[in-house]
Amino acid sequence: MIERLTLGWAREVAAQEAAVAAGTLPPDQAYAARAWPADFIAQVDAALQRYEQDLARLDPTDDAAAWSAVERVVTAINAADQGEIDTMTREELAEHLDDALTEAGVDVEALTGRRDLDRSALTDEWREW
Repeated sequence: MIERLTLGWAREVAAQEAAVAAGTLPPDQAYAARAWPADFIAQVDAALQRYEQDLARLDPTDDAAAWSAVERVVTAINAADQGEIDTMTREELAEHLDDALTEAGVDVEALTGRRDLDRSALTDEWREW
C-alpha cells in the first residue's frame, strides 16, 4: 500500500519544528506548518483513510463505484481546505488519488477515457482546490 501523503506532511512539519528549535533552520524558512496545519492534516488524513477503505472493497471493473470513491474523497478534501492547498500539494493529492486507484486494480487511463477525459482530469469534476 502506498504511504498516505499526510504521514509525510506530518513528518516534514515535525522535522522543521525540531530544526527551528535547534536553531538550524530560520523560522521564516519553516514552511511546512503553514502549508499543512495540524487540523488540515488530520482532516485530509481521515478523508484518505476512508478512500483507502473504499478502494479495499472496490471491484476494479465497477466504474460507478470508482467514481463514487473519487467524488467522496475529493469533496472531503474540499471541506478540509482552508486555502492550504497550493499547487504542489494539489499535484501531490491528485497523483496520490490516481496511484491509490491504480494500486486497487483500476485502469485509471481507461476509467477516465470512458468519460472522454484525460487521466489528469480524474478529480476535476468535484475539485475546488
